[in-house]
Amino acid sequence: MSVRTIPESQHLDLLASRESASFLQTPAWGRVKSEWRRESLGWFRDEELVGAALVLYRQLPRLKRYLAYLPEGPVIDWETDELDQWLAPMTAHLKSQGAFGVRMGPPVVTRRWSAAQVKDGIADPAVRRLDDLAPTERDTVGARVVSQLDELGWRRQVAEGGFAAGQPQYVFQVPLTADGAPRSEDDVLKGMNQLWRRNIKKAAKLGVEVTSSGGTEDLKAFHDLYVHTAQRDHFTPRPLAYFQTMADALSAESPDRIRLWFARHEGDLVASTIAIRVGTHAWYSYGASSTEKREVRGSNAIQWAMLRDALAAGARVYDLRGITDTLDPDDSHAGLIQFKVGTGGEAVEYAGEWDLPLNRPLYAAFDLYMRRR
Repeated sequence: MSVRTIPESQHLDLLASRESASFLQTPAWGRVKSEWRRESLGWFRDEELVGAALVLYRQLPRLKRYLAYLPEGPVIDWETDELDQWLAPMTAHLKSQGAFGVRMGPPVVTRRWSAAQVKDGIADPAVRRLDDLAPTERDTVGARVVSQLDELGWRRQVAEGGFAAGQPQYVFQVPLTADGAPRSEDDVLKGMNQLWRRNIKKAAKLGVEVTSSGGTEDLKAFHDLYVHTAQRDHFTPRPLAYFQTMADALSAESPDRIRLWFARHEGDLVASTIAIRVGTHAWYSYGASSTEKREVRGSNAIQWAMLRDALAAGARVYDLRGITDTLDPDDSHAGLIQFKVGTGGEAVEYAGEWDLPLNRPLYAAFDLYMRRR
């Protein structure tokens, strides 16, 4: 096995040969993260391209040394019993590029919990976190990856509640297939809880109209509502320029990669979202909603439209992205998981992010800096 830099076109060809991969592993995402140096890596066996990765390099101040970051990657054979054959040539290459450490997020699932389990856990005063519930599934591939990374000296990055500086360890997903066959719209709708179904029906009755656009001409309308949402919910919004770069980069790579969605009631914008799709995996990436007219249920209407679109496109998973692992109804994050659990999907735990120090003094200084932040 050998690893070397490849052209973006070759990187895209490898991704196209797979059922799906994270959008954070597409060459376009490197252009979104313009403050990082980017590189497309390829794994070769007998000159056959068998794996790929987007690597983002973040430089240390005043030093030409880098943290090499592979968000939700690399795209390799994670089912192998010999993971070191894939990772050793990667780390050797990254070290030759000046990396003092490597951070990656293996795209492998470790555990799943059903919507019914999560709902019961929130109602049970003895349950406070997903860990307090026996999962409906423990993934053997994920367990084997975690075991091998431990043996190889990689360090698990543990973050309170499953959120870190990188990507969330816990997400909420709606499976769009059952026993290998696509689910029908009716089946997905029946899987939702009664409140979601009632809200979708109410939005339609009140005349909420949902539209979508593959272009960026309506991006400011989304962003204005997103800033309003940020002020209401007390988080720091990203600037319009970030979303412009994101939309331009992803849409240039593939016309079906990114879509904007808008829910309007009597001409008023009540909800707006950004959806991303790579192969058979569809993501709800960003969302915004108005404080006014919440009773028309624009957020439910827009999610249902996005779900239907994902089904029509042949997606196998609709991913509502990050949740924390809390099931405490008094926790400020509980409302997020309660909203998402209404879709009838499942809570999913990934292997999380892992670090490998390549230069221990520099990595220790970097780790101390991040902890103090």
